[in-house]
Amino acid sequence: MSETIHAGGCQCGAIRFHAKGDEFWSSICHCRMCQKASGNYFGAFATFSDDKVEWVRGELSHFKSSNIASRGFCKDCGTPLTYEWHQDGTSLAIGAFDNPNAVAPNKQLAVEAKIESFDKLHELPVRVFEGEGPKVENHQHPDHDTAHWPEN
Repeated sequence: MSETIHAGGCQCGAIRFHAKGDEFWSSICHCRMCQKASGNYFGAFATFSDDKVEWVRGELSHFKSSNIASRGFCKDCGTPLTYEWHQDGTSLAIGAFDNPNAVAPNKQLAVEAKIESFDKLHELPVRVFEGEGPKVENHQHPDHDTAHWPEN
């Protein structure tokens, strides 16, 4: 039986990865470094052992965010892709997976740093933008592997 391949990559398609197997752990981290690195409420990562992660296109750029870890990103589009500590594997950004639901988080970390409004997000009113404004043309890489990008 072959291993499951969880594919993903950056927004522009310059970097693609495959994470192999179903032995991983997923979490959201509320620490201030993850908030800053993602520009959001938290960082969300699926962690695979280093030998299960293969970079199939492009090369990561890195920022050493602390004395123990670095964060990988695409130098072309800026998509944050990894948290790398290598004591527990390579943590890949959940939103960068082609199917983020397949690696959904099952725990929260560093909740002491959680942004207060996080717990009330589900109470916000919902607005649907159907037929409003200009037609949006999506230029990001599709949620599947491609031989070349952009495709011509």
